[in-house]
Amino acid sequence: MGKDYFNIVCFGEILWDILPNGAKPGGAPVNVAFHLNQLGQKPAVISRIGNDQRGATLKELMDRKQIATTFLQQDPIYETGVVYAKPDENNNMSYEIKQPVAWDYIESNESQAIITKGSDYFIFGSLAARSPCSHKTLFELLEQANNKVLDINLRAPHYNKSLILDLINRSDIVKLNEDELELVTGWFSKYTDLNDRINQLQDHFKIATLIVTLGAKGAILRQNGKTYVHPGYKVIVEDTVGSGDAFLAAFLTKSIEGDSPAGALNFAAAVGATVAANAGAWVTFTREAVENILLKTVS
Repeated sequence: MGKDYFNIVCFGEILWDILPNGAKPGGAPVNVAFHLNQLGQKPAVISRIGNDQRGATLKELMDRKQIATTFLQQDPIYETGVVYAKPDENNNMSYEIKQPVAWDYIESNESQAIITKGSDYFIFGSLAARSPCSHKTLFELLEQANNKVLDINLRAPHYNKSLILDLINRSDIVKLNEDELELVTGWFSKYTDLNDRINQLQDHFKIATLIVTLGAKGAILRQNGKTYVHPGYKVIVEDTVGSGDAFLAAFLTKSIEGDSPAGALNFAAAVGATVAANAGAWVTFTREAVENILLKTVS
């Protein structure tokens, strides 16, 4: 296996989350890559920064964390992405996403197609498809990808029905939260029960693996005709920024390592809780710390 082999490719936005307690590096695909990297995987990030200090600092942070920046493009015109994140009374975040920014202009090239075709998983979200340039690049790479992992991030007004349904239809693994599930299934069904919505979405699009995160209530996994439910781990929440991204990274890691669906879900819930108990998306943790959460009573 060569030094340029990446088993997972993460495509999409890279940015700064401007939080009440300061600026933190973020962007869902990069957050996933950060956690994949610290869990022992070898992810590549395809994104774009501006020719500015914010971009330079992001690249420096990625280099320091040993996250490959080979496919991190630099835009000569548009600035590095910024998102203003604000928590509500339940610590759920709302986002004001600046547009246009550098990651709206991710260009396609042959080297990106090669690493995507050679990887096992291609992770992407709906947000990066908001602009024509990155949209075009994404859909070109989806043609090369093997296991396509869609982490839906519905951020109004940066999506539309036809785009989301198209992306779901192309995906092998789909992760979304309860609110997103309600919105998406409401486009083509009248079901109101959570489990009915999950079954309808999976059956309608023939999704091999479907994950629905429920915040403090845990998560539900539907895979190979079976349903797995995890009620979540109770922690004191600092903020929820990036906890879903960490969850996905942990789930994929355990799946790659050959763990059972229930085991992967359990580990993912613990990692998500670990990140939610700390500020920002790039929370450094050890497997031992996660094991401590796994030993706690599930409630």
